[in-house]
Amino acid sequence: MVHIRTKQEIEIIRSSALMVSATLTEVAKFLKPGIKTISIDKMAEQFIRDNGGIPSFKNYHGFPYSLCISVNEVVVHGFPGEYELKDGDIISVDCGFYKNGYHGDSAYTFAIGDVKPEVLKLLRVTKQSVYLGVEQARDHNRIGDISYAVENYTNRIHGYGVVRELVGHGVGKELHEDPQVPNNGRRGDGKKIKEGQVLAIEPMINLGTRDVKTLTDGWTVVTADGKPSAHFEHTTAVRKNKGEPLSSFAPIEAAEQANPELNSSHYYAEAAV
Repeated sequence: MVHIRTKQEIEIIRSSALMVSATLTEVAKFLKPGIKTISIDKMAEQFIRDNGGIPSFKNYHGFPYSLCISVNEVVVHGFPGEYELKDGDIISVDCGFYKNGYHGDSAYTFAIGDVKPEVLKLLRVTKQSVYLGVEQARDHNRIGDISYAVENYTNRIHGYGVVRELVGHGVGKELHEDPQVPNNGRRGDGKKIKEGQVLAIEPMINLGTRDVKTLTDGWTVVTADGKPSAHFEHTTAVRKNKGEPLSSFAPIEAAEQANPELNSSHYYAEAAV
């Protein structure tokens, strides 16, 4: 079932989505080599609860943590744990925030220290592809228009692998709602989208092959060739002329630039690709 949200509902979703952005901003301040990924999860859960929210992911279909923390070749759904971040790592942090009956959902990939230029480019391109997808989230377009915008830019122009097994989705009262939003597709295909829908647009883009595999924990998805993967996500309202991000990367980027342990050169997305 596809939901058309009222203005009031969209503002509640915006509030939850911006709290996800605030949580990821705290993560950006916290990240550095040597910290264990479980400590990031604990910090974020405390921040979410201190702000009156519930971590959307914790116990969702049995997922045991508040954040999905995916390092290097891990695409999504990585478990926080005893792994200590190292110089040269990239780390995708996916977060959900639930309050007042509605979820927000967003993800951001950070670069720790001296990351290889080809991996930084992957981050820039993936981040830019989110905005290209958001632009197509307009009234009377189809899901395929969003999918094509992401795939054309990341794969046809830049040659990266676009993950097909995992997709974006509607978001609102439930964390995952219809419709599914693939990152590959053809213009004019798929369900028609309408103003008032809220979608999580989330490219998952691999440096190498698009193929992935799931580890024995049943959650952690990794690239089949062991090469890095990037993941960025915006909760997005479908509008008349173009989509509107309800989450925001701006405070995350500011914290990223202020943290000397992070490499923020992928911040300049449009100029660098």
